[in-house]
Amino acid sequence: MSFPLVGMVGGGQLARMAHEAGIPLGIRFRLLADTPQDSAAQVVNDVVLGDYREMDALRGFAAECEVVTFDHEHVPTEHLHALQAEGIAVRPGPDALVHAQDKGVMREKLAAIGVPCPRNRIVQDPTDVARFAESEPGATGWPVVLKTTRGGYDGKGVWVVGSVDEAAEPFRAGVPVLAEEKVDFVRELAANVVRSPHGQAVAYPVVESVQKNGVCHEVTAPAPGLSEELSSEAQGIALKVAGELDVTGHLAVELFETRDGRILVNELAMRPHNSGHWTIDGAVTSQFENHLRAVLDLPLGDPRPRAEWTVMVNVLGGDYPDMYGAYLHCMARDPGLRIHMYGKGVKPGRKVGHVTVCGDDLEDVRERARHAAAYLRGDITE
Repeated sequence: MSFPLVGMVGGGQLARMAHEAGIPLGIRFRLLADTPQDSAAQVVNDVVLGDYREMDALRGFAAECEVVTFDHEHVPTEHLHALQAEGIAVRPGPDALVHAQDKGVMREKLAAIGVPCPRNRIVQDPTDVARFAESEPGATGWPVVLKTTRGGYDGKGVWVVGSVDEAAEPFRAGVPVLAEEKVDFVRELAANVVRSPHGQAVAYPVVESVQKNGVCHEVTAPAPGLSEELSSEAQGIALKVAGELDVTGHLAVELFETRDGRILVNELAMRPHNSGHWTIDGAVTSQFENHLRAVLDLPLGDPRPRAEWTVMVNVLGGDYPDMYGAYLHCMARDPGLRIHMYGKGVKPGRKVGHVTVCGDDLEDVRERARHAAAYLRGDITE
């Protein structure tokens, strides 16, 4: 029996790492990329260049693939329905994926299934934002978080506004705008789960995620000091969302841990996620391997951690282009360090890689990971 061909829409680092995870499994990979220089296009043999927004490009790419999956959520929902109607397996399916594509649809569904979320609703204009903030039942005042319902990622399409005068910009995007209360939270968490078509599911340890300027900066697995009760609640929420939405593949549920001891859902992602990169080195089965297993309906792998603590720090581009030269220092200083680079050109603020350290001493693991990422960025030179 020939090994299956997985079609991955999107040529970013998530596709690159998924391809790597599929190699020892014998899984063949086809990529729909924008350019030959895309992160994954540099390492995948079977690359189709095309625009994921064009139906003909998607249809030609998907031919002969056992399943089509994604490294981003931006493929038009109607195109995915059309592929399904033509007999192509799309996982996660469009009826599930739309909840990661459209924040308004996501909030409505989570409310319907009883998942705790920040107070929210679609708003029509800045005056309506003022009503949401000031006068309607449950109003919590300014500031308010405004999000475009579609197209946002890594902090893009999100505004924190303190007055009606500041609320105009989000409406210029020409898509519906979601208003949410600004949650008073202690920290951000993420619950990562994987679910297969026949309903098998696994849950990774809940992690602590630190954001800078809307971009994931650091992840600690498991979340330090998180009670067993809240950890179980977070995993239960993620598994419930995966089941109720009929998700196939990896689901990341980003969460707020509030100052009054609650957990609220912030965002959903139906693909491998930055908060799960630690699993490559820190778990028995990585999020990428389990995502591939799930979309092919293979038995899922063990999600348990390999070490007491794993810390992952993203490497963002800065003004220091010679990252390869920085390897010598990082590798010599810490032979246990794991460096993952994405083959991207270095630009300020761009995710170009990540580093991971595992061990039994949390402070030691954090210091080592932070030092390596800072050295690769050029923030420190010794």
